[in-house]
Amino acid sequence: MPTFHRTHIQEFEIMKNRLPVSHTVEFEVSADELWRAISEPGNLNNSHPFCESNEVISWEEGDRSDRLVYLNGRDYVRRFQTWEEGVGYTLVIGEKGGAQSYVEWEIEPLGEEGSRLTITVYPYILARLPRLLALIPHAFWVRPRLKAYLDSVISGFRYYLQEGERIPRDHFGKHPWFS
Repeated sequence: MPTFHRTHIQEFEIMKNRLPVSHTVEFEVSADELWRAISEPGNLNNSHPFCESNEVISWEEGDRSDRLVYLNGRDYVRRFQTWEEGVGYTLVIGEKGGAQSYVEWEIEPLGEEGSRLTITVYPYILARLPRLLALIPHAFWVRPRLKAYLDSVISGFRYYLQEGERIPRDHFGKHPWFS
């Protein structure tokens, strides 16, 4: 795991004060199998319905990052902040040199042949507004779009695990931010 300066830790705490959006989906696979799918280098190529490409920048212990290019050409870098084998990870994502969102991925075992994946995003969008002013646009504009996005991403992993093949692009419909 990377060593963080005090200012980086403060940055992450500030990011976690943003209005979050979370989504959870249950899987009929073990937590170990789900972990292998979400932690494999370049995994978004097989499971992300809005991914044009997912290239590894670095995948060494303590220094994981990759590049995600969306179908609409948005070019984001994911820098992994924490990594807990079999449980989940946290990352920051955004355009290189641009605003970053903080994201948590967490697996919960549900017996031997079941698991649950939760992704929580603390988006940079509306982050500059006072929380009270951000509540309404968050509730009616950001949250519905981000929730639909997260449902498509997590469902893409379920598709990949069930079908054993790459998910077709825009499989669950187009997304206004990423298709």
